[in-house]
Amino acid sequence: MCGICGIINFEDSSYPDIEKLKKMMQYLYHRGPDSGGYYRDKTVAFGHTRLSIIDFETGDQPICNENKTLWIVYNGEIFNYVELREELQSFGHIFQTKSDTEVIVHAYEQWGIECLNRFNGQWAFALWDINKREVILSRDNYGICPLYYTKLNNIFYFASEIKSIFVNREIRREFDPEGIKELLTFWNPVAPRTIFSDINLIPPGHYIKITKNGFKSEPYWDLSSHVNCKKTKIQTTQDKIEILKEKLIKAVRLRFSRSDVPVGAYLSGGLDSSIISAIINQFTSAPLKTFSVSFEDKDFDETIYQKQIADKLGTEHHTIKVDYKSIGEIFPKVIWHTEQPVLRTAPAPLFLLSNLVNDLGYKVVVTGEGSDEIFAGYDIFKEAKVRQFIAKDPDSKIRIRLLEKLYPWMKRNPNAVLSFSSGFFKKNLHIDDFFFSHRLRWNTTSSIQYLLNRDMIQTINTYDPVDKLLSMLPDQTGQWDLTAKTEWIEIVTLLSSYLLSAQGDRMLMAHGVEGRFPFLDADVTGYANSFLPEDKLNGLTEKFLLKKAFRNMIPEEITKRPKQPYRAPDAASFFYGKAVSWMKDILNEKVIKEAGVFNPKTVYKFILKCGSCSGLNMSHTDNMRIVAILSIMLIYHLFISYNGFEEKLENIKYIKKIDLLKK
Repeated sequence: MCGICGIINFEDSSYPDIEKLKKMMQYLYHRGPDSGGYYRDKTVAFGHTRLSIIDFETGDQPICNENKTLWIVYNGEIFNYVELREELQSFGHIFQTKSDTEVIVHAYEQWGIECLNRFNGQWAFALWDINKREVILSRDNYGICPLYYTKLNNIFYFASEIKSIFVNREIRREFDPEGIKELLTFWNPVAPRTIFSDINLIPPGHYIKITKNGFKSEPYWDLSSHVNCKKTKIQTTQDKIEILKEKLIKAVRLRFSRSDVPVGAYLSGGLDSSIISAIINQFTSAPLKTFSVSFEDKDFDETIYQKQIADKLGTEHHTIKVDYKSIGEIFPKVIWHTEQPVLRTAPAPLFLLSNLVNDLGYKVVVTGEGSDEIFAGYDIFKEAKVRQFIAKDPDSKIRIRLLEKLYPWMKRNPNAVLSFSSGFFKKNLHIDDFFFSHRLRWNTTSSIQYLLNRDMIQTINTYDPVDKLLSMLPDQTGQWDLTAKTEWIEIVTLLSSYLLSAQGDRMLMAHGVEGRFPFLDADVTGYANSFLPEDKLNGLTEKFLLKKAFRNMIPEEITKRPKQPYRAPDAASFFYGKAVSWMKDILNEKVIKEAGVFNPKTVYKFILKCGSCSGLNMSHTDNMRIVAILSIMLIYHLFISYNGFEEKLENIKYIKKIDLLKK
């Protein structure tokens, strides 16, 4: 992965400001510390900071075609680039490098925008077609690689990260109230919206075409094809198991072998990362290094399972142990990189883990993200199925007992007192509602909004984020089963903007580490489309066929353990022992009023509540509230309140100032 940025101006006859482009590149140094370069003519200026993974000698960017009419800057990996290169050579294309970047250029020459559907990989790129006088920005199907943009005075700016765009002092830096409301409903704004008023995020599976007449965003890939594929019973269960196994093994091998640097693996102790590590161990010849997070707080720790799989595979295993204090102290740096508020501290340990990976000399890791969305692994799939069953006879004393099967991993299981949980889970039992699976959770998250000040509440009062999702629904959703609906919602609202971004790309790239995600391989997800609902969620057994496919490769304790989502300590990280020192800078009454989001008195009362119990034994919702307060105020402190954004960069010393540009 790398960092890309650019300035596009079709109206001015003078060249784009190269000094401004260099500053934009400097803010992306952490994404690409190995080298950098830029291209500039009278219309565009493209910048690139490189993390060298493939083709060290000739892979520097920007890269062009033979006659220099196409120029590209690119972040990501096209894993089927070898096969595409051979096909393109058969059409007469001549290559100057061995990189996957040049494959994109020639693929665009050959197939135009349709080339995007031929790529199996993860990407964000900008391509300047001089002959057509148009720029194409594109992002991969599931949004693994970020790409932001804005337009000011007919000048178009884009970058891998928002901080790079904010180098331009003219660009307004303020909160988007509707983005705040989406955050406090879905956990994050849904693309193209971000937390900032003037900054947009290219949605997954989309491209933008920019010309002198303006720009337009279009989808090149239809997410509904993932969840609305015609299900088939033609294949036997055993056939499905064997084909799935073959496709996932191929996906892992591609991501492990197509790299000119060593590749490691994250090992959480759960099913998905264990499967990936087992495939690497059995089907590649490379020695395997695995990396894990362990927690001092045993409620979050999965060390015993991590050790089981590491010992079975004989990996060289490395662990970083995380406590409350380390999360609290590192949190401002985490938010500097997420560039959006979060409702959980879960990204923080992953920030520390990627630092360990970098320290050990690794630039690439494979991880298990995407499996829960593709194979119905989350608790919410089971919860929705149980509630659908209860809805058919809400007064049944037997059906309600199924709630006891949910959340076995939770220390404070809400179903321990069935009279309480039944009252909660029996709300909104409208099974015809497309958002049936998520309404309860969204209502719980939305309760955080009571902390907002009067002006903010009035501003967002008429905006309903769920209406936005309704407008995004594809046709014929009435034919979808409950599992398909739940998948679509999870992918649209959480996968890209939170799991793959705030908790994925940003924590990895903060230390120059690239993440690769075999479960999001195009062939794997394409095949999973054909599965029946019971192939994924069989009764209340999640990832049914996936477990069967790999049960002989990983310990039985891993396949049979209850699904435990990755979590980290929240409120206790900021209040246990002694409140972290940086909080006083962002929580004084003057700053809270200036930020214009929260009611200071309400915040103070809540902070006192957290402090009185050292952040321990707080409810699920209260934990979200404190993280929301702190992360929103950190966003204001780091990105909005400072008049000189460059000076703030120097003050916090998170990124080295270095000029690696090739003139």
